[in-house]
Amino acid sequence: MTIDTTTIDDLAMSRGDQVDAATRRYAQSESQRAATEERRNETGQTVVDSHDEILARATRLLKNGEIPAQAVIDVGRGELDGDAALERIIGAANESQPVSFLPRGTRAAAAVARISLSVRGGERPQGTGSLVSPRLLLTNNHVLPDVVTAGIAVIEFGAEIGVDNAPAACTRFRLDPDTFFVTDKHLDYTLVLVAPRDDGTTAGKVVGWFNPLIAQPGKIVIGESMNIIGHPMGRFKEISIRDNRLEAQLDDFLHYTADTLPGNSGSPVFNDQWEVVALHHAGVKRKDDQGRVLRKDGKVWQPGDGEDAIDWVANEGARVSAILRHLAGLTLSPAQRDIIAELGREARVAAPIAIPTPAPVEAAVVANAVESARLSGVRARSGAFGGNRSVVFIHGRSQQGRDPELLRRSWTAGLNKGLTLAGVGTIDPADVYFPFYGDRLVEDVGTRESIADDLGGGLYGEMIAQAAENAGMPPDGEVEAPEGLGSFGSGVVSKIRTQLAWLAARSGLDDSIIASIFKDVAAYLDNEETRGKVLDTVVADLPTSGEVVLVSHSLGTVVAMDLLTRLSPNVEVKLMVTAGSPLGLDAVYKKLLVHGPTRPSRVGKWLNTWYAGDPIAIGCPLRRSWGPNLLEMNVENPKARAHDIAEYLAHPEVAQSIHQGLTT
Repeated sequence: MTIDTTTIDDLAMSRGDQVDAATRRYAQSESQRAATEERRNETGQTVVDSHDEILARATRLLKNGEIPAQAVIDVGRGELDGDAALERIIGAANESQPVSFLPRGTRAAAAVARISLSVRGGERPQGTGSLVSPRLLLTNNHVLPDVVTAGIAVIEFGAEIGVDNAPAACTRFRLDPDTFFVTDKHLDYTLVLVAPRDDGTTAGKVVGWFNPLIAQPGKIVIGESMNIIGHPMGRFKEISIRDNRLEAQLDDFLHYTADTLPGNSGSPVFNDQWEVVALHHAGVKRKDDQGRVLRKDGKVWQPGDGEDAIDWVANEGARVSAILRHLAGLTLSPAQRDIIAELGREARVAAPIAIPTPAPVEAAVVANAVESARLSGVRARSGAFGGNRSVVFIHGRSQQGRDPELLRRSWTAGLNKGLTLAGVGTIDPADVYFPFYGDRLVEDVGTRESIADDLGGGLYGEMIAQAAENAGMPPDGEVEAPEGLGSFGSGVVSKIRTQLAWLAARSGLDDSIIASIFKDVAAYLDNEETRGKVLDTVVADLPTSGEVVLVSHSLGTVVAMDLLTRLSPNVEVKLMVTAGSPLGLDAVYKKLLVHGPTRPSRVGKWLNTWYAGDPIAIGCPLRRSWGPNLLEMNVENPKARAHDIAEYLAHPEVAQSIHQGLTT
């Protein structure tokens, strides 16, 4: 099927309508931008926004471990009010990025595709789209306004220049709008199903990743950097990176400065954590007092001048939250709802809780609402591995708000890589139990501990000190505190900061990541109520009988060791695997329910895998504390992913041991 040039002209007119609408909204938001500039002048901060937006953003960054520890310390030293402190923290996260910024950006770019239309036997570039689930593509309404246009679209992934400066090999797909097609002209978005290949392979399977949509607030605030990936003018894939800033947040749209061109329509707009915050759709033209469009040289633009001559002052994108709200309000068939569900749990818009007025809200009502919103784990399908054997994955920290199904697939993908390298059969994610306690842990621990509690002594400080000692840090007095740290509150913070810096230097991991992991281990071990709730949550999604291969990671290894006291007596742990574990620290094992370090009698075989560059596994090998009756496997992970569970499981020797536990 082809499309005639009349329809192409209609599409161009539709894009022009969106540009005009964006320009009007930009003019109407002038007072908001003026207020922002006034706030910047008052505070000296680039990052400014409303209290609710600032609080949500800082909370999300802190939860996800994206804040440099030094930023928290600097805020603690300053005389700042609440919002100013949070703005300072967000600004610090915005100013410098870890080395993982680049590979994460490459991963996000892989899911971005060029969209072309068949025109008179040829193909004409029309815009950009991005996979937001393994089978769903998001782009603009003015790029794909209807089923007919989508039916003649060609989707190209990998249309880019490779590292050797030569064009990469493209992967082409068609769309299946007859099965699923949703569009909205106001928000200028289209969500459409990507047709699989003839062998049934989905686009997500080929691309290997997608850019999920997240309903939760706190993804960006005014003044933060933004990144856009697309195909301007139909060219090979390009990126507009970090020299772009959010300038205004409207109810449905974001305004930002960025270098984009026609063809970027439908491009995903990312924050610095590579979360999609908006769908780019239009530029904003500079106009004079008479409403005439101006050129870059200040003269009035004429139609014959071309779009390149226009003075584009800003860009506009539809907010992800607005798109998800619109999707949530649609009436869909059961089959369509199943397809929408593939967007994942983070894309679900929470239903508003009706609060009666003026009657007060009972505590039980609030508790029930929180309980219903909390994500739960996923169980394995019946009959897996012969029906009498199960695989259980126990995750670590900082998983709150993430989709347990996607996490299960990620773990399984790492394991399947190792199984393939070992030359044995792979497993299906659906055959794995994946209990999920991420939301429960964060909910119970809370997110508003003081800075002193974050970085002070206690079990957390004891763990950091032991880890630093095991990593070869000289005794007190032989290492100076980082320059400029001074005396913040007490010498305890300075000492812990020095120890964290030592661990970071030895491992290559960011000190904030190291601090966050140990902090969560301490929070779990130090509070019996929290520990009980986490274990209850995990047990609810476990098999109640048969043989189990128990695979755990990071904080999950501590949870797994406690779990051994709570498992059904009809469950036999044939193999326990601990990866990246802190169980070698006596500050940890002395707090366990098994009263370690005593090897649990109900465990058949125990494999502990660790990487010397992983600071969380700094107490390994475990034999020094737990005795010789366990198998230690020292592996080499990429330094930037020293603590990554997928890297641990991808080692063929680790995967082979799990395979043997399932088959012998």
